[in-house]
Amino acid sequence: MPPLLSLVEHNLHEVRVRDERLLFHVPSSSLFAIDRLAASLIDALREEGRSARQLTAHLGRLFSPVEIEETLAELMALELVSDGGPRPAPPPPKIDRFPLSTLALNVNTGCNLACSYCYKADLATPAAGRKMSFETAREAIELMLREAPDEKRYHISFFGGEPLTRRTLIEKVVDYCETRFASLGKEHDFVMTTNATLLNDEIIDWLDAHAFGLSISIDGPRAIHDRNRRTVGGFGTYETVRAKAERLLARYRSRPVGARVTLTAGVTDVEAIWDHLKNELGFAEVGFAPVTSGDAAAFNLSADELKAVFAAFKRLGEHYIAEALAGRNIGFSNLHQLLTDLHEGHKKRLPCGAGMKMLAIDHEGGLHLCHRFTGSGLPTFGNVRDGIRREALGDFLSARLARPDAACTVCRIRNLCAGGCYHESHVRYGDPVRPVHHYCAPMRGWADFGITAYARIMARNPGFIDSHLMPRRPR
Repeated sequence: MPPLLSLVEHNLHEVRVRDERLLFHVPSSSLFAIDRLAASLIDALREEGRSARQLTAHLGRLFSPVEIEETLAELMALELVSDGGPRPAPPPPKIDRFPLSTLALNVNTGCNLACSYCYKADLATPAAGRKMSFETAREAIELMLREAPDEKRYHISFFGGEPLTRRTLIEKVVDYCETRFASLGKEHDFVMTTNATLLNDEIIDWLDAHAFGLSISIDGPRAIHDRNRRTVGGFGTYETVRAKAERLLARYRSRPVGARVTLTAGVTDVEAIWDHLKNELGFAEVGFAPVTSGDAAAFNLSADELKAVFAAFKRLGEHYIAEALAGRNIGFSNLHQLLTDLHEGHKKRLPCGAGMKMLAIDHEGGLHLCHRFTGSGLPTFGNVRDGIRREALGDFLSARLARPDAACTVCRIRNLCAGGCYHESHVRYGDPVRPVHHYCAPMRGWADFGITAYARIMARNPGFIDSHLMPRRPR
C-alpha cells in the first residue's frame, strides 16, 4: 500500500497579504509565494492524509500528474510534506572553535547612578567600583585576534557600571585598537551604552571622531524615567539626561544615536514613550527591553502587562508599516531588528552570539557569556591570560544546541528565537540553558506579526528594505 503523505505543520507558517498566500518556511527562515498547485496540495493534506496517487486523483482535473509529482517532490525536499519515513535529526555539532569578533569590556563595576532595577550584582559607586586595567583590556583584544585572526571586522563594546567613569582607559583602548587593527588591515567598530550624565561637548566630539555607536539609557518622559533611574542620593535624573542627550543629538554626526528603554512593572505605554523619545527628543531609534526575570521580582512585568506590551508593540508596528510604505523609517528598533533577521534569512541555532562570536571580559580578565553575566554566580569560561576553557564553553553551547525541550523542536519560531536569552533563563530558572517558556506565546505572536509586516512591505515598497532596513554601519 503506498504511504500516506502528511503536512509537516511545524515547518510552515502561512501569511496572507491582500489575496496572496505566502509561506514562511521555518527551517530556513525564508518567505515564499505559494502558487495555486502548492496551495491546493497543502489544503488537501491539511484535510487528511493522502497518498500521492490519491492526491493526483483529487487534483487531476486542475493539474497534470507530472505537475503534481514535481511539486510534491519540492514540498518533500523542503520538509513540508512527509511520507512517514524516519528522518533522524543530525547530532548537534561539537563546538571547539570560537570565532570571536566582539568583546564587551566591563571597564568599571562602579556607576554614578543607582537605578533600582539594575541587574548588575557587582554594582558599586564609581570610586568603589572594581576597575579594568589597560593590560587586561589589551590582553582581551589579543585573545580575540588569536582566536579569530580571519575576521574582517572587530567590535569593541564598553560597559559598566557607567563606562564613561573610565574615560582615560577607554581612550587608551581606542588608540591601541586603531593602531593594532590598522596594522593587520582589519576594520573595527566601537560601541557604548551610557546613562549620558557624564557627557560634555569635549567627550561628545571625541566619541564622534571615533564613530562610536551610542545607546543612551533613558526610560521615557520624566514621570516614567525618574521612577527607577535615580542618583545614589535618590534624586531623579530625567532633566540631566534629557539635557545631555539633546546636546549629544545636536552635535553627533558619525552615526545615528539610539535610546534604550527598560520596561518594568506598571510601565506598558510603549507608544507614548516612543513618541517622546523619537519625536520630542529626536533619537534616531528607540528600543524596548521588557523585564520579566529581574532579580527583584517587584520590577518584573506581570503576564498581563507583558501581553499589553506586545499589543502595544503591534500597534506601533502598524504605524511603522504605514510609514515604511511611504518610504519613512520611524525608528522602532524591535521591529527593525526582527525585519532584518527575516530579510537576511537568519537561522539561529543559538539565541545570540554570546559564547561564540562574543565574550564579555570582567575587571580581572575573566571570560563570560555576555556583559549580563559579569559579577554573576555563573563560572567563567577562562581568562584573557590563559585563554578560553574550550571544553567547558563548548559543552555549554552544545547543551543548548541539543534542544532537549520537545516544545522547541516543533515551535514555528525556533530558528528566530533558539530558546531565548541565557541570562533570562539563568535568573528565572537557575539554568542558562533552559528555554524561556514564559516568553513563548508573546514571542510567537510578535514573530508572526513581523513575518506579516515584512511581507506587506516587500509587496508594496521593497525599496524600503535597502534604504532603511539593512543594518547601519559606521561612516
